[in-house]
Amino acid sequence: MSPTSDVNGTARHHESNASIFEIGDSDLSRLLERPRPVNIERKRSFDERSFSELSISSPPRQFYRNNENSSRVFDSILSPARSGISTPRSFTCVETHPIVAEAWVSLQRSIVHFRGQPVGTIAALDHSTEELNYDQVFVRDFVPSGLAFLMNGEPEIVKNFLLKTLRLQSWEKKVDNFTLGAGVMPASFKVLHDPVRNFETIIADFGECAIGRVAPVDSGFWWIILLRAYTKSTGDTSVAEMPECQRGIRLILTLCLSEGFDTFPTLLCADGCSMIDRRMGVYGYPIEIQALFFMALRCALLLLKQDEEGKDCADRIVKRLHALSFHMRSYFWLDIKQLNDIYRYKTEEYSHTAVNKFNVMPDSLPDWVFDFMPTRGGYFIGNVSPARMDFRWFCLGNCVAILSSLDSRASLSYNGSHRITLGGVVLIWLLTAACIKSGRPQLARRAIELAETRLLKDHWAEYYDGKLGRYVGKQARKNQTWSIAGYLVAKMMLEDPSHLGMISLEEDKQMKPHMKRSASWMC
Repeated sequence: MSPTSDVNGTARHHESNASIFEIGDSDLSRLLERPRPVNIERKRSFDERSFSELSISSPPRQFYRNNENSSRVFDSILSPARSGISTPRSFTCVETHPIVAEAWVSLQRSIVHFRGQPVGTIAALDHSTEELNYDQVFVRDFVPSGLAFLMNGEPEIVKNFLLKTLRLQSWEKKVDNFTLGAGVMPASFKVLHDPVRNFETIIADFGECAIGRVAPVDSGFWWIILLRAYTKSTGDTSVAEMPECQRGIRLILTLCLSEGFDTFPTLLCADGCSMIDRRMGVYGYPIEIQALFFMALRCALLLLKQDEEGKDCADRIVKRLHALSFHMRSYFWLDIKQLNDIYRYKTEEYSHTAVNKFNVMPDSLPDWVFDFMPTRGGYFIGNVSPARMDFRWFCLGNCVAILSSLDSRASLSYNGSHRITLGGVVLIWLLTAACIKSGRPQLARRAIELAETRLLKDHWAEYYDGKLGRYVGKQARKNQTWSIAGYLVAKMMLEDPSHLGMISLEEDKQMKPHMKRSASWMC
């Protein structure tokens, strides 16, 4: 899978049939024998409650134990005085791969400070070409960095990042003469230093500088998800309970829960509004946005206070979650039976008895999907909208669907593929988390081992081109921070699966709505 991988191997910046590494059918069959669910500590925490239990009361919990010997070794390598953060604090794993130390060094070098405080990590330390906006702190890119710091017991930079981006949300946002919604979070920000006045300022990009000038729909979702991860990791509820944070959550959700002309609970999006920031045909209702929307709604429900404004927002969230989960499970989920049904669809149906509800043309089914579809299990397809279905398998959307417990049928046991391919390490942390939750950590371990043969040699490239992923991507940046951080997070989760609790939500039985006819059925 490339950074935003699909079955055809398309990548974030360059469309190709890339796959950096491949696990063949025989390897996967061996790995899938006798799944052994990972024993993750199961303490009842605020992310495991039903919608009716909305208070936050998770006790502080430290995931990593200090190891003084390993700390001294890494501290001597990392020169913590440069950033003010001693990274990594500790490693408890046996036989740590030698590139782990190099990864921590690179992650530390990417740290951005604002007036003496660490506030994020820049997108890339690639000085071989013009930087463009890769010298900025991106909201979505910082998430794996933030998780790496949290897993290492260093929450300060994550807290600073959350509060700084929250302040940027309150800025007036204009593109030409049009004002964006108050809840829009920035895609990125940059710290500017004035050497004459010895003064630092921040500039933010809300989409006015983006390719196609598209606002980042996913930034607000990632911010809520990271806030929940911070709260879960540290047990510190004071940040989430700040009036400013509560207001920020409500503003983000106001954008998404507002009423309009849509007949679907999913979010209508423009091409390039998320991680796939170039034109790749993901406009409409892409799975990435819908899965992130679902997870952000569930996280927000756990973070909102029980005051009048919070309860009102929570009520709207619960209603939307029921509608969204039903819609996604009914229309985005594809297995061999559903594929066969679509293959036999009639078109131009009218009335409430229509089977082909989205008027999908059976002739539009791609040939590869029939061989791609496993006999067991299935996956969430890339997009569902009138007269259009995108049958590509996207890694981010399907992994987030698993982590958010969108559908108990979704797992990486037989989730849409008979083999796993990698086109970079941008999403390897999500793949690892989904594998652990699916009880298949051996799949993630194999993918990481394969990636480790190329990461350092290729300077942490963002993605790869070619059917076998043998070539660094045509437009791939090197020394990508989210490639570095994603690798570290994946390694730490395999070493200590309890870290999964930061980014995983248990299934809520109340989200399985009964099949009911709509009121319009009787009209």
